[in-house]
Amino acid sequence: MSDVVLINPFEVEAGAEEAAIAYWERAAAHMRAQPGFVSTALHRAIGPGARFPLVNLATWRSPAAFEAAVTSPAFRALTQGDAARFPHHPGLYTVIRT
Repeated sequence: MSDVVLINPFEVEAGAEEAAIAYWERAAAHMRAQPGFVSTALHRAIGPGARFPLVNLATWRSPAAFEAAVTSPAFRALTQGDAARFPHHPGLYTVIRT
């Protein structure tokens, strides 16, 4: 199986972007140490008024590796509180055309 891509858009209230980025940085640091993690990059919307001002793209070796990482007690403890403060909508995808 090919790698999978996580596309995870974040809802961020006005004035809370720096806190959302700090949350992402904590989570990303944890994920980088997990089996099956390949890479991640946080993207910021260019124009004002975007529904999702921040979007995370990450690559994982498999859906199972990603699921193991996000369901671990350590990850849940790390993201507790901030996950609700910054609603996000993760989904795993495979490339079907280039």
